[in-house]
Amino acid sequence: MTRAAVPTDFSALLRTPLTERLGCRYPIVQTAMGWVADADLVIATTKAGGFGFLAGATIDAGKLEDEIRKVAAATGGSNFGLNFHMFQENAAQCVDLAIQYRLRAVSYGRGPDRKTIARFKEAGVLCIPTVGALKHAIKAVELGADMITIQGGEGGGHTGGVPSTILLPQVLAAVPVPVIAAGGYSTGRGLAGALAAGAAGIAMGTRFLMTTDSPTPPPTLARYLKVDDPQKVRVTLAVDGMRHRMIENPFIDRLEAASPLGRLLIAVRSAWQWKRQTGMSLGHMLGVFRQALKEDPGAVSQTVMSANQPVLLQRSMVEGFPDEGILPSGQVAAAIGKLESCEDVIHGIAAEAEACLAALYARLDAGAAARSNEDIQAVA
Repeated sequence: MTRAAVPTDFSALLRTPLTERLGCRYPIVQTAMGWVADADLVIATTKAGGFGFLAGATIDAGKLEDEIRKVAAATGGSNFGLNFHMFQENAAQCVDLAIQYRLRAVSYGRGPDRKTIARFKEAGVLCIPTVGALKHAIKAVELGADMITIQGGEGGGHTGGVPSTILLPQVLAAVPVPVIAAGGYSTGRGLAGALAAGAAGIAMGTRFLMTTDSPTPPPTLARYLKVDDPQKVRVTLAVDGMRHRMIENPFIDRLEAASPLGRLLIAVRSAWQWKRQTGMSLGHMLGVFRQALKEDPGAVSQTVMSANQPVLLQRSMVEGFPDEGILPSGQVAAAIGKLESCEDVIHGIAAEAEACLAALYARLDAGAAARSNEDIQAVA
């Protein structure tokens, strides 16, 4: 067996199934953070050579098509993605727009059924769900996923309990599609490590949130920059009963100290406020609850969050009151000391990853040469 030829062009070191299938220069994906991943952030990501997802879950239904058009006009095509959830009232609109504009990909968590996935495939739209457990990755591929993003427990927002270093090898060994690693990534060394393990690239949320291209208000960004201890970016169950990683703040402390009834009242008030802001009908809201109970009683807390989380996020991520809402974040926030542009972030990560991989190939070459000399001397 012969070893594959060592790439001589540094750009070839970062050429993966992700860059080939998503059509981006670097295997770096910007995830769809609610109230953060707007058209401007996706445009900045795309122009810098990465691949960005619009946060369809928090973009007003009446403005979603305009956001898609804005990205397409600024980047010269449909080489970006849309994230959505099937429990959204405008989920059908998201599906139709992704197909109509021939977007390169869609991402989702609790995702569409086989029929909808088949529609995407027929239109050439790649399906890239995000999962936090091995069994969910296997199920997603069975349903037709083209690629899988695994999010380790280090990641922000709703997250599993398995670290990326354990989850990534498990999923790589179990599924036949390209795997993207997320959760704990913000550097070129991290990208190089993921590629060396067999991943097709990395996906980052917090790193893109903490950029000068992010729409996040300055007071909230300052709160993210203030974090210098990964333990202060911790998991709480208080919001919806599910694992939710975020930065500690007075609101979370108050929520955790509240009684079950107190938490319910906070959730109901937030859900009702979200209903008024989005125009969601009471019938649809109740229908979502009934459907969740019918399909999976254990998912009701997630359904509650679908109404509750947007308002809590909006308070911090849109209105700029970081201590009065929630601050979803990966633990990498503690390792980020300044805001940079998407271009600087992506190019810096790519350059560092290339250097790491080039050094690895150089060591492999040196080792091969040494072994060859030993063999020659042994024969002589």
